[in-house]
Amino acid sequence: MHEDLDAYVARGGPVSSSARGGPLRERNEQSVVPVIGLRRQIARKMQESKRHIPHFTYVEEVDVTELEALRTRLNVKWQGTRGHLTLLPFLLRAVVCAVPAFPDVNARYDDAEGGGNVTRYGAVHIGIATQTEGGLMVPVIRHAEAHDLWSCATEVGRLAEAARAGKIGRDELSGSTITITSLGALGGIVTTPVINYPEVAIIGVNRAVERPVIRGGAVVPRRMMNLSSSFDHRVVDGMRAAEFVQALRGFLEAPATLFIE
Repeated sequence: MHEDLDAYVARGGPVSSSARGGPLRERNEQSVVPVIGLRRQIARKMQESKRHIPHFTYVEEVDVTELEALRTRLNVKWQGTRGHLTLLPFLLRAVVCAVPAFPDVNARYDDAEGGGNVTRYGAVHIGIATQTEGGLMVPVIRHAEAHDLWSCATEVGRLAEAARAGKIGRDELSGSTITITSLGALGGIVTTPVINYPEVAIIGVNRAVERPVIRGGAVVPRRMMNLSSSFDHRVVDGMRAAEFVQALRGFLEAPATLFIE
């Protein structure tokens, strides 16, 4: 405030009170918080992933305007009998549709004892990174390829609720072959997600926002979203990673193709 500047000049030094009149004090409190339980398990898993895996992250912009329109229409028509659809079931469906052409992405890399074996999976067991009060958990949607949109949405909701209530089983937190992580409305523009070791890929979902885009020479409003995906460079080359994300983009931008075998 102007009076603070006057006070500074008059005193020849720092002002000792704030603009609201309260005294400014140094804060010297500190506390030591033990890293135990789930928090310690998360720390060990993240450290293991970063120590063993040479990560690289590829970011791509996706136009989800048509997908959002389809999602809205389906919710209007079926929400009363089949439940509410978010973006996530569509993304799971896109992963299911894309991985047959990219078997090196839906895989695990066993690098024990300096060797290396990559196990590729026909089944698509998708881990969903879920924030709980105790920390990050990754419930697994088993055989996502066998779920339709609504059963997928139901299973995601069930697992997330069980994880947050601390009632999820150990078997429901293991066995994933690829993981999706999202911060929802807090998803930002770009993230660099950490791979769920020993998997080789993780797909990060950033916030979807409506913004002006040039299409056909005209500026039009479109709903845009970034995918920030990390890969294990020992297993997945940069070109293959880019092609995989572009395949996801193709399915999401033309959502009718998600249902064409």
